[in-house]
Amino acid sequence: MEFGFTPEDEEFREEARAWLNGHLTGVFAGAAGRGGPGSEHEGAKERRAWERELGRDGWIGLGWGVGAGDGAGGGSGAGSGVYGNRRASLTQQVVWAEEYARVRAPGRYGHIGENLLAPTLLAHGTREQQDEFLPPIARGEVLWCQGYSEPGAGSDLAGLRTVAVRDGDVYRVTGQKIWTSLAHEADWCFVLARTEPGSTGHRGISFLLVPMDQPGRVEVRPIRQLTGTSEFNEVFFDGAVARASHVVGGAGNGWRVAMGLLGFERGVSTLVQQIGFAEELGSVVREALDSGAVDDPVLRDRLVRQWAELRVMRWNALRTLGSSGGSRTGPGADAGAPSVAKLLWGGWHQRLGELAMAVRGAAGAVGPGDWSESDPYELDALQRLFLFTRADTIYGGSDEIQRNIIAERVLGLPREAR
Repeated sequence: MEFGFTPEDEEFREEARAWLNGHLTGVFAGAAGRGGPGSEHEGAKERRAWERELGRDGWIGLGWGVGAGDGAGGGSGAGSGVYGNRRASLTQQVVWAEEYARVRAPGRYGHIGENLLAPTLLAHGTREQQDEFLPPIARGEVLWCQGYSEPGAGSDLAGLRTVAVRDGDVYRVTGQKIWTSLAHEADWCFVLARTEPGSTGHRGISFLLVPMDQPGRVEVRPIRQLTGTSEFNEVFFDGAVARASHVVGGAGNGWRVAMGLLGFERGVSTLVQQIGFAEELGSVVREALDSGAVDDPVLRDRLVRQWAELRVMRWNALRTLGSSGGSRTGPGADAGAPSVAKLLWGGWHQRLGELAMAVRGAAGAVGPGDWSESDPYELDALQRLFLFTRADTIYGGSDEIQRNIIAERVLGLPREAR
């Protein structure tokens, strides 16, 4: 795919740059660069307010297609979408991500609702579901989390055991989810649960929208990570209520909806993610230059390899997006593309964390402040990068699962014995 920016894209860039420069002031300027992996707790109050600031001017949901809705949200840009968000092409979405990264704007709180749930509702939801849930996401008012993984059913979602029992106009959800990002902040959770008694495997699973504010029925327990922070959580549902009208795609069709969502997760957002990766790689290169580590030929070769592999990831993402019209789940989409993308970025990012510590040498094992019993985890950005990336080849679908998907669904090899 030949990827370039048109004059219209550059006009969009100027608009985006002017908006960011004009709004990253005051308390928002203090939140710049905060809220990345391993530091999701930083500047929480300011970043929640920043979501609403983005929403007021239509900068949330640039990649959403045309759907039902009444234009709520009040976006002011030309070509505004029906929910108040600006309509933007694939290249304009990349422009926005580049400008966002350039000014080190605050880490996003609304990613899960904006980039995962919203496209899923547009593809599989009813008009009523779109009208109810998309405008608050576009305004930056409502945060979502993802209830997929369970103890014993992490990458293998078909093994999930959470159940939802129909009770009149509602379902009552009981079970446990784990590794639920930002569940302690979220207002809603989209949950995979079994709604057909006795079902196994992919069958009998439904995709439900569950409000988190249900004391006694929804409990969130933070999981302390290697970084000392707790953006991942366990969530316990004990008869939590979800309206029957909030089942997306129809009862029993949750597996199809869930797989479609994972395609969106590894679609355009992959390009956005790579822009952040480039910023992190730049930090490691600057560290190598400042410390003199770049004079080591082995480390210099590793730095060059990281740069080259990042370029390959970008070209692969552009190729697959271009061949499927910007979607990884629609007609023409490559069935193995999402798994290939996950394998590429998971291993690359993990190696970047290892390289950051190699560049540091022995100093990488020493924290920037004084250790204390109450706060032993004072880390700098590169140390957090190294520790957080240990999980990159596990979460979001482990490398083993991705290779199985490619082998079975793309290459047609025999299924793994179970």
